[in-house]
Amino acid sequence: MKLVFPNGEHVQVLLNSGVNRVGSGPDNAVVLTDPAIGELHCEIHVTSTGANLQVPAGGGPVSVNGKPVPDIMALRAGDQIGFGPVVARFAVVEAARSVSPAGAAAGPDEDSGATRVRMAVPKYVLRGVSGAVFGKVFPVAGPVVIGRAPECDISVHAEEISRRHALVKPTPDGLSVEDLGSSNGTYINAKRVQQGFLNAGDELRLDAVRFIVVAPGQEMAQQATRQAAAEPAAAAGNGMSKWVPIMLTAAAVLVMVALLIGR
Repeated sequence: MKLVFPNGEHVQVLLNSGVNRVGSGPDNAVVLTDPAIGELHCEIHVTSTGANLQVPAGGGPVSVNGKPVPDIMALRAGDQIGFGPVVARFAVVEAARSVSPAGAAAGPDEDSGATRVRMAVPKYVLRGVSGAVFGKVFPVAGPVVIGRAPECDISVHAEEISRRHALVKPTPDGLSVEDLGSSNGTYINAKRVQQGFLNAGDELRLDAVRFIVVAPGQEMAQQATRQAAAEPAAAAGNGMSKWVPIMLTAAAVLVMVALLIGR
């Protein structure tokens, strides 16, 4: 993913995974020198599932396709971003794929030369358990806005949901949740909250729409730990089972020797 500045205010910038800060401060990933640009104007969060533009407290005016961004908005390829008066285009960089000399795609037995990148397991997932989201799963690899509006990261077509209902963000210890001024409220385990915190197994409810928090990464780590703990015990059991026939044979020999001596 990259930013392209058609008016030449900055060379094109490849966006790194994680937080990319934009502003006039020298430590930002994208430094813009226009007087209207704040020291930390905004942030672009890049995850394995896409990118979000977030305006932190004290940030400057930002628009996407001419629409002001109040706090956070998902970015899509081709979006035009206005950092105050500076305009940039958000583009998705695709890896080049090799083809055969004749120009045809590689067959099933041919090596295209490209290495397939395995997608990282998301640390947290929201699993829908009711209503319009029942049976669906939504990875949360970065800040995610849930709402009825189509531009939301998780768009829920339900009348009870506000257009921008709640913001969910991963942290090292779980998911933080913030209600974005919804009409019908945000609930964690049946308790209404303005801000809260979710752990694996907790329920997030937006009026009648419910999600369960799942932590695939933690579950895989716990499974690996249990397997590692079980292996020594299994190895010890297998070692003992090998000695059982030997011990029985030795006992039988001793009995026969004792009988012969007794004659």
